[in-house]
Amino acid sequence: MVKAKYKFNPETLNYVKVEHNLKAKLSRLLLFFSVSLVMSIAMTVIFLQFYETPKTKMLKRENQRLETQYELMYKNLEDVDKVLTDLQERDDNLYRVIFEADPIPTSVRKAGFGGINKYAQLESLDNSELVIKTARKLDIISKQAYVQSKSYDELVKLALDKEKMLASIPAVMPVSNKDLKRTASGWGFRIDPVYKIRRFHYGMDFSAPIGTEIYSTGDGVVKAVKTSRSGYGRWVIIDHGFGYETLYGHMSKFNVKVGEKVKRGSVIGYVGNAGKSTGPHLHYEVHKNGKAVNPQFYYFKDLTPEEYDRMVALSSNTGQSMD
Repeated sequence: MVKAKYKFNPETLNYVKVEHNLKAKLSRLLLFFSVSLVMSIAMTVIFLQFYETPKTKMLKRENQRLETQYELMYKNLEDVDKVLTDLQERDDNLYRVIFEADPIPTSVRKAGFGGINKYAQLESLDNSELVIKTARKLDIISKQAYVQSKSYDELVKLALDKEKMLASIPAVMPVSNKDLKRTASGWGFRIDPVYKIRRFHYGMDFSAPIGTEIYSTGDGVVKAVKTSRSGYGRWVIIDHGFGYETLYGHMSKFNVKVGEKVKRGSVIGYVGNAGKSTGPHLHYEVHKNGKAVNPQFYYFKDLTPEEYDRMVALSSNTGQSMD
C-alpha cells in the first residue's frame, strides 16, 4: 500500500496531506522518462567516444585489410606496367623492325586517358586518393595492353605474310652487274651532268649498253609506264606492296604494261638513253612509304658482304651522276 505524503502548511502551521491528481502524475512520469532518455543518450555518446564496440573493431580491421590490399594491388600494377613497357620497347625496336613495320606512335599508346572524371563517385570514400590512383593505373594498363595486343595481331599477320614480303622487297640489282663494273653513280649529292651544279641524286645509276635487260627487283604489280622527252624519258614504276615501290628510268623500250604482275628477275624493259641523260644507263630508285631511300641498303639477295662493301665504295666515289 502506497504511503500517504504530507507537506507543511506555514499558514496553518499544520501538515496537510498531499493529494495527487492524474495530470500531476502524468507530468512527473513524463519528466522521469525525459531525464532518463537524456541520461541514456549522454552515456551512450560517452561510451562510443571512449570505447569501441565489437562491430566497430571488426569494421576497422576490415578497412585496414582493404587499404593494405589496395597498396599491394598498386605495387603489382607498377610491376605489370614495367613488363608492359618492356614489351612495347621490344615491339617497336625489334619485332616491328624485323617485319618492316613502323613503330606505334606514343600518342596512340598513351591516348584516351583524359576527359571526364570517371572516378568522381570514388571521391567520397575513405582513402579515396589511394583507391582512385589504383583504379586509374588499372585503366591505363588495360588500354595500353589492348593497343599492344592489336600490335601483336598485326605482327602475326605480317609473320604469315613473311614469305610473300621477302619475295616482294626489292633485294637485287636491276641489271646484270658482274664484278660490279656497271655501278656508275650512287645516292647523295652529285654534280648534275647538264646544269653542272651540286644536286641530290635520289637513286643509283648503272651504265650499260642500250638494249641491256632491266629486271624487276622484287615481286609486284606494274603501277605506271610513262614516256616524256625530259626527266626519266621512258620509265616504269612497280608497286611491290608492304610500302615499297621501285622506279626504272631512261629505258629504250618497255616489256610490261600497267597492271601486269611481275616476279623478281622478270624483264620489264631495256636500258636506253631517253630523257635527261648523258649516256646509256639505268636510273634506279627505291621508295618506302612514299619516301625515296638509298637503294644500296637493299642488295642483300645477290651480293656477298665483300661485294656489298665494294659496291658502296664505287657508288660513293663517283662525283657526277648520269642524269
